Amino acid sequence: MIKLAKPNISEAAIKKVGEVLRSGNLIQGEYVQQFEQDLAEYLGVKNVIVVSSGTAALHLSLLALGVGPGDEVIVPAFSFPATANVVEAVGATTVFVDITLDDCCMDISLIQAAITSKTKVIIPVHEFGQSADMNPIMALSKKYNLKIIEDAACALGSAYNGQKVGTIGDFGCYSFHPRKAITTGEGGAVVTNDDEYASKIRSFRNHGIEMLNGKTDFKYSGLNYRMTDFQAVLGIEQLKTLEENIIHRIHIAQKYDDLLSGVQWIRTPKFFNKRRMIYQTYHILLEECINREALWCYLRKNNIEVNIGAQAIHILQYFAEKYHAKAKDHKEAIQAFHYGLAFPIGSHISNEDVLTITRLINHYSD
Repeated sequence: MIKLAKPNISEAAIKKVGEVLRSGNLIQGEYVQQFEQDLAEYLGVKNVIVVSSGTAALHLSLLALGVGPGDEVIVPAFSFPATANVVEAVGATTVFVDITLDDCCMDISLIQAAITSKTKVIIPVHEFGQSADMNPIMALSKKYNLKIIEDAACALGSAYNGQKVGTIGDFGCYSFHPRKAITTGEGGAVVTNDDEYASKIRSFRNHGIEMLNGKTDFKYSGLNYRMTDFQAVLGIEQLKTLEENIIHRIHIAQKYDDLLSGVQWIRTPKFFNKRRMIYQTYHILLEECINREALWCYLRKNNIEVNIGAQAIHILQYFAEKYHAKAKDHKEAIQAFHYGLAFPIGSHISNEDVLTITRLINHYSD
């Protein structure tokens, strides 16, 4: 079976995990600090706070901003549900904006119409490792005095106009889930250049604890969103080869592009100047005449693992019932959801694997 994704964990990383476990120092110690420092250096950002998941990173960012009941947060209608779930978790209102099929990111032309006097935050998602178009979003944030939380869960290493995504807005949030370019099993990170916000997030991450007048006290009603040291060492080791991994992903994506160029019923990911895509997912769109489930079964029978890319969040049961959303409200999100397909990509995929997959596609008959 050619797997959709496979973590690339070196023997050195596995050995280091064993050393940490034997040390007995397991939670938020020296390796967590080192991982934060290494990420800060790689991203060129002042503050990195590693946490238990990408969802935790988004949640903490909203908490640091004081977002709650009565506030509105704009999110794309097509993403993983965590992007909207955290808005609901703080009691705010989720406002969906459709995407474009060119980049599967929020449609810039539709954002301004979604802004009201209650809008407090925009959460652009760098979907599949493709940067959202950030300049217009930052212009809107300045015009309407809004905060920007970049959901860069899929996009560690992606860039916009030469700047790493996640470092452009007020906060950037990353995930280290096993399908990501680097993984700590579960895990995530919040990054910000604002020291005050960083201090709050560090406290919220650890039960609201802060040192006050030389004594430990609980300044906030916090959470336990800490990362373990044995997770952190996995991140430290994989960060060393992240660029190598990204270059390989880009190469594999280009191979797919070339070998699928003659398939009229497939739309491959679009390339944008001044946007570096890391291809966390190689996501194609099928023409409506193609039965996606039949193609899925065909590839599975030939030992190729595929999956959907993301969800049309507004039609999921919870959101549809609460906001009375209909599919026609966000047509491109529905299109991407019903006709999108994620192909295998990562350091485990070879040129021969791509040849095998694309040969099957080229010979497919619905």
